[in-house]
Parts: sequence; structure tokens; C-alpha cells
Amino acid sequence: MLFSFRSFAPASWIRPCALGVLLTLLAACGSAPRKPSSSQMRNPASAVPLAKNLEWSTQPAAAPPADAANDVLFRAIGLVGTPYRWGGNTPQGGFDCSGLINYIYMTSTGLRLPRTSAEMAALDKPKVDESDLASGDLVFFGRGHVTHVGVYVGKGRFVHAPNSGGTVRLDDLDGSYWKRNFAYGRRVLN
Repeated sequence: MLFSFRSFAPASWIRPCALGVLLTLLAACGSAPRKPSSSQMRNPASAVPLAKNLEWSTQPAAAPPADAANDVLFRAIGLVGTPYRWGGNTPQGGFDCSGLINYIYMTSTGLRLPRTSAEMAALDKPKVDESDLASGDLVFFGRGHVTHVGVYVGKGRFVHAPNSGGTVRLDDLDGSYWKRNFAYGRRVLN
């Protein structure tokens, strides 16, 4: 005798069960626990609520944790697709370029960076040529003066919040616009 699923369960029972399994799987995917950053695991008091409106500082960042570049990389990639909003600094409200960088560094390493791309570019941190960039380095763009910032994630790519109406995205430094307007990098994680 051959086994048939149809002979085992009536059709009226299969669809509700299949729907229930599908909804359970979708709910599980949407509620995965957040992995705390290594800096938050070492000092839980430094954990920053994700929906908090960040306070900005013009003071240079303090020393980051040893594995901060990985935390920055994963946080940056995880924000791809978040809407752009001028002056924005949270995933819920959207990001402008410097708000995105501040959020990434604050939530992944606990470091506070200056609020604007020009202030970040003026940090007393080592400048890095394009050929020497490492994951976690800031990348600056502009002609004559800095007008845009992103975070380098490796293999010639960077994450940034490019323009009004867009979203946070991953781009190639070799893209024609970015290559023409690349100014330099800064290594804040050293």
C-alpha cells in the first residue's frame, strides 16, 4: 500500500496548517535577537537604545575596542535600505550621511563622532589613501571641501546615505562619480 498525504489528512485541514507553519516561520525571522556589539558585552551600561535621538559631540572619539572594525562593518551593512532624511540620525527616522556614520559608530563601538561630514574630516586622526583603506575607515568626498562621508566596508565598497529620496546603500569607490570626488579616508579605529 502506498502512503498518500491526501489519504492521511483532509484538504480542509492542510491549508490552515500550512498557513500556520508559514506564519510561524515568518514571525521567527522577524524577531531574531540582536547580537550586542563587543563593546556593549564588555560594558552593558554603555549600550545605547536603538531608537534614542543621539546627542552629538565635536570632541574627538575615544579609543575604540580592539574588534570594533567588525562591529562597524556589520552595523553598516545592516542599515542598507534605510530611507534617507536630511538631518536624520536613527533607522526609524532615516539618515543623512553624517547621521548614518554617527549612528553606526555610536551603536557599534560607543564612539561619538562630530555631527557633520566636514567636522569628521577635520578629526585629528590619520589620513588614509584609497589604496590603503581598511574596513571601518571613513571615506570623504567633495571638491575643494568635504561634502559627503561614508564608511568603507572592504573590497572597494562603502556604505553611505547618498541623497534625498534615496536609501542607505552600498556603492563602489570606482563608480564614476565617487572616483572623481573621492578626497581621502580617515582611520578613526586605531
